[in-house]
Amino acid sequence: MIESFIWMFEEFKKAMPGGKPKMIITDQHAAMTRAISIAFSTIFHRLCIWHVTSKFSVKLPHSTYKEYWCEFQKTIWDTDNKDEFDAKWNIVVTKAGLIDHPWLRSMFDLRESWVPAYARQFFAARMSSIQRAEGNHGFFKQYISRRNSLIDFIIRFERALSHQRQKELVADHIDAFEVAQCILPMPMNKQMATLYTRTLFQKFEEELIQSTTCFLELKTEDASKVVFNVSERKNWETRVAEVVSVKDYDHASCSCKRFEFVGIICKHILALFRRDQIEYMLDKYILKRWKKTAKSGLVSDANGNEIKDYADPGLLIKRSTMSRLASDVVEDALMSEEGYELLSETLKSFQVKLKLLKDGPSNNEVGGSSSQTQYMKDPKRVRCKGRSKRVTGAKKKAMKRGIRHCRECGHIGQ
Repeated sequence: MIESFIWMFEEFKKAMPGGKPKMIITDQHAAMTRAISIAFSTIFHRLCIWHVTSKFSVKLPHSTYKEYWCEFQKTIWDTDNKDEFDAKWNIVVTKAGLIDHPWLRSMFDLRESWVPAYARQFFAARMSSIQRAEGNHGFFKQYISRRNSLIDFIIRFERALSHQRQKELVADHIDAFEVAQCILPMPMNKQMATLYTRTLFQKFEEELIQSTTCFLELKTEDASKVVFNVSERKNWETRVAEVVSVKDYDHASCSCKRFEFVGIICKHILALFRRDQIEYMLDKYILKRWKKTAKSGLVSDANGNEIKDYADPGLLIKRSTMSRLASDVVEDALMSEEGYELLSETLKSFQVKLKLLKDGPSNNEVGGSSSQTQYMKDPKRVRCKGRSKRVTGAKKKAMKRGIRHCRECGHIGQ
């Protein structure tokens, strides 16, 4: 089985246009773990935190699990650095009388592979488990099953993929043409509402609102950097993060490592920005993957060749390019009255030409008259199925009316 996983990972690396990934999340599969150490020897291998935490109820005694599970949860999720996690873990294990528990000891030895505090320096878009893969499995199970033949599987899979891409196009359209509403009237908030997608803007605005409850205290300062302690009161507990501001490079970092792990600036750094009255976010704090124009660029393989989406090639790129071009042209035209009139006349001319392209050739081009309107009528109804009615002759029709004819001469009788 290890050889099969190695072959799969090697093929996966060939299919990835940007090279091998920097991190991979799996469950505790022994053969897969061994194959990853061979095929991806330099990447960070994480264990799915859901698979680890779900075993606490099975491995621990029932009464102990029921009493101390909440403390284990807070230790795992609410610690920002390694030392804090180690200290709180030892406290909980000692209180629960589980110092010599073999499974807990093995999980503590593997803590660098599954505890969030040990993985915050690696970007993971906030993922700590394989829930995204499980979600895809649940989605495709609506369309396919193990009873499908190979042809049925391909047809159903393509149908599911088309449905997923259609929903993605709708979401991209909303992000491109609908601006999220800003709650706080700040330039930085409006800037993010313009750049970020709606979902990411909501997450950013949550951090921005929470930054108003943070309090800064100067810790140390020298010629190169300034260090602040940022305190926050949450659930009747005061938590303190350390923010370092480098003067020469105009750079700020936080001990919570949220920007490095999630890709969104944290509330502690935002509190520092509010203190310094910084109105606009620097470009280095805005990742391209969260922008509305994330798909506007070209994707290239290892040889520099463009990779196209065969399901809908170039649609999003063309739409994004035309939108930016139109926006720039409108802004330039509004600078003067002559530019406004010139753009208006040009757009009207383009509109007429585009309508001709859409409608096709007119009646004049095919020899008809453009002044006469021709209407398409419904075709005559024809009975094409079932038994037709028998045709009644003239003789029978006359008999039904009560008219009698002479059998010899055929004349109407009295």
